[in-house]
Amino acid sequence: MPEGIGVAVIGAGMAGKAHASAYRTAPTLFKPTLPPVRLVSIGDINPEFGSAAARRFGYERTDSSWQAIAEADDIDVVSVVIANSLHHEAVEGLLAAGKHVLCEKPLSDNLDDSRAMAATAAASSPIARVGFTFRRTPGIAYIRELIQSGVLGKVLHFSGRYWTDYASDPQAPMSWRYQGSAGSGALADVGSHLSYVAEFLCGRTLSVQGGQLSTVINSRPKPLGAVMGHDHAEVSDEYAEVENDDYAAFSAEFENGVGALEVSRVAAGHANSLNFEVFCENGAARFDQRRPAEIELFLNEGASAQNGYRQVVLGPQHPYLAGGLAMDAPSTGFGQNEAFAYQARSFLDEVGGVDPADALPVCASFDEGVHNMEMLAAVAESALANGKKVSV
Repeated sequence: MPEGIGVAVIGAGMAGKAHASAYRTAPTLFKPTLPPVRLVSIGDINPEFGSAAARRFGYERTDSSWQAIAEADDIDVVSVVIANSLHHEAVEGLLAAGKHVLCEKPLSDNLDDSRAMAATAAASSPIARVGFTFRRTPGIAYIRELIQSGVLGKVLHFSGRYWTDYASDPQAPMSWRYQGSAGSGALADVGSHLSYVAEFLCGRTLSVQGGQLSTVINSRPKPLGAVMGHDHAEVSDEYAEVENDDYAAFSAEFENGVGALEVSRVAAGHANSLNFEVFCENGAARFDQRRPAEIELFLNEGASAQNGYRQVVLGPQHPYLAGGLAMDAPSTGFGQNEAFAYQARSFLDEVGGVDPADALPVCASFDEGVHNMEMLAAVAESALANGKKVSV
């Protein structure tokens, strides 16, 4: 066995490339406490995609199946970043082969498989985690600190939206993203992110109600070749039915406060807009993913005629940026790709046995991944029952 931690990423699409890049960056962040990290393989069923990603990010080779990665003696850690319906088989096979697994959210495309994956993880020696990447966003982590430290105080109300526009073009080609049961569309894709962000700030979801799912583009042209991520591709004259939701909305009761959440994949003009406000006893905070190097903060201080939201530019005093920036000048900001690097570093810290005092907070467990899916399933159940209240 080679020394150090051998890394592979299964999936060379949009998010797969983010994972691949993150492992390359992760050892350079924070203190040099990790064992050597070896970038071994990018796995993808499409050899062109796999070899291109391997060359781009400096991985030694490409493999055409997860089975080849499971059998490889030089690989210890694997990120699984493929279609949700394929997670179950790949993750369980990798854990059985002794690989540590970081699985992209959502954990699977259905609750039964996700619960089976969590049971397998609980009975396995290797570490199994799920990627809730926005937990690593410094602005969101800082707002959580402000809540938990009492600066903002108890949460009263959360209002969040995750608007994307990758599906707003009716000629965007059919792919696995548009297939599946109720709630497996925009709700699972971006709603899974928004829901765990809400719980990160407000505590566990107790119930949901007012669930609404809508499909507004009912069919899409079949592609003539492979489709990567959200990319457009040459399409045929033959169309296939869209099976899941373009839009979803619901309200929730949390351990702390209540909230309203809305997600869309057909929000023209919003390529990737996660934004929220959280209202608390002592003030409020606002975050917009399009401006990830800052938050807006309101505190109930002074006369109302002189008070209001103020901009807080993020820098080395804030979570993840503290000790994690090569250039730690004041107000040096943050971008979305860095969150994947912090996530990869956290996973490598845990696998490498780094002292918890020097390690980042661990990634979410498979049990947390199951809970996230249970919350989304409750939203789908509410929508199918005309918005009734459903406990989580």
